[in-house]
Amino acid sequence: MADASGRAGCAPPGGAPGEAAEGVSSAGEALAAILDQPDPAAPAIITGEDGHVLSFAEVAARVARLAGQLAAAGVRRGDRVAFSLPNGPDVIQVLLAITSLGAAAAPLNPAYTASEFGFYLEDIAPRLMLVPATGLAAAAGAAAAAGLPLLSVRASGGTEPATLVACGGGGQPVAPRAAAALGEPDDVALILHTSGTTSRPKQVPLRQRNLMASARTIAAHYRLGPSDVSFCVMPLFHVHGLVASSFAALAAGGAVVVPRRFTPRRFWPQARGLGVTWLSAGPTLHRIILDAADDGGPPGTLRFTRSCSSALSPALLERAEREYGVPMLEAYGMTEASHQMASNPLPPAPHLPGSVGVPTGTQIAIADREGTLLPPGEAGEVVVRGPGVMSGYVNNPAANAEAFFGDWFRTGDRGVLRDGYLYLEGRIKEMIIRGGENISPAEVEEALLSHPAVREAVCFGIPDEKYGERVGAAATLHGDADPHALIEHCRRTLAPFKVPSVVHLLPEIPRTATGKIQRRRVAEYVAERGSR
Repeated sequence: MADASGRAGCAPPGGAPGEAAEGVSSAGEALAAILDQPDPAAPAIITGEDGHVLSFAEVAARVARLAGQLAAAGVRRGDRVAFSLPNGPDVIQVLLAITSLGAAAAPLNPAYTASEFGFYLEDIAPRLMLVPATGLAAAAGAAAAAGLPLLSVRASGGTEPATLVACGGGGQPVAPRAAAALGEPDDVALILHTSGTTSRPKQVPLRQRNLMASARTIAAHYRLGPSDVSFCVMPLFHVHGLVASSFAALAAGGAVVVPRRFTPRRFWPQARGLGVTWLSAGPTLHRIILDAADDGGPPGTLRFTRSCSSALSPALLERAEREYGVPMLEAYGMTEASHQMASNPLPPAPHLPGSVGVPTGTQIAIADREGTLLPPGEAGEVVVRGPGVMSGYVNNPAANAEAFFGDWFRTGDRGVLRDGYLYLEGRIKEMIIRGGENISPAEVEEALLSHPAVREAVCFGIPDEKYGERVGAAATLHGDADPHALIEHCRRTLAPFKVPSVVHLLPEIPRTATGKIQRRRVAEYVAERGSR
């Protein structure tokens, strides 16, 4: 299998395939380059709650001390270190410390159950596990059951840095020692898992050069600089929060605000007080933030907002631009590509409703099932290649054979390129085929969301003896409507075969920890709820 290591770039619309990608160096970089800034005294990480500022030099010193403690605990190049920590400044520093040794960080969602921790720890096979000093019983229990060494992370506070403490060691910090090796661009930096909705979750190894290429691309695309301040509202066990909100901001010499406990209502005064210039979140979180707006208005320093990780409806885009008072730019990313692959551009270039924008640092094409690249305007599977794309899933040749042809990675998304902009039509495996007609769930969802009473909507296929599948949907409301009214509303804009035969009204739509809607899971949830 080819190593998608950056042999192909992607020019902006109008450029030729194979030209250098914007903001991406042809030579790979180690993650340590993030902290190597012209002004070491410039702000780097800001704690949201109290506004405590760490400079690049201070972050580098804290990372080096944590790395020394990890080295003393036996971590070496090529090892894996699992951790499950609450969001906050310490997560970024712990991850950079792990990668500075040439080891790979495996962040795990603190909300996992003991059995989920057990699965991931067995699959990852880490050298050791890090948990908060305040305790995370499920994670600690799973690590003990797996026979893993356990270190606790004593959180930083004020001028006191975070430190590692050996569990059962009397509360004494681990004495640091010099690291044996420094992280290099080709070292695996991050081990994440696919969602595993249709199969066992697959390990995604992202190298230091993959993450740096993505961070540089994001910084270049949004013209980030030392005066920019990001507000990280996404979880740091996922590439959205790590690469976009944090690494890209730092790579540009700017700062990132990382609250220890994000609350939508506190976001507004914190963002105003700390001079935030941009934020990125999934559509659900943007909606929650906007719902919690106070009378103070958006920060006067804000220059754009970004939406990724799930489809942004035209209605929410319009509302966000009106209430944030700045452009809302929808982007397209996935774990296997170190996050961003495409994004709408900043003005004066157009940012188009319904499109995830232009390729950024990644070459994007549309292919048929056989791997033949299709001309612009024809729909098919979105395929990508570039310096941010992983080399392949870990120990899974069958999945790699299915996911790659040459150095092109199959995203599993159906889409079409028009005038250089990418439009997504949904996951290929989630396309509804009714009597031989392909139906995009996103199109049906857009029709439902155009009803003034609908807050959120998700569409999915329902097995049907006559047609193979029929269209089903679920919705949450912020106004008065019944399922019949919503179905009739869809008839005004959709062909008859696309109209939902049933709409379920739910108090909330189930999501993953990162806010993604997985249609298969919603369909299963609705069916289970109905059976009860």
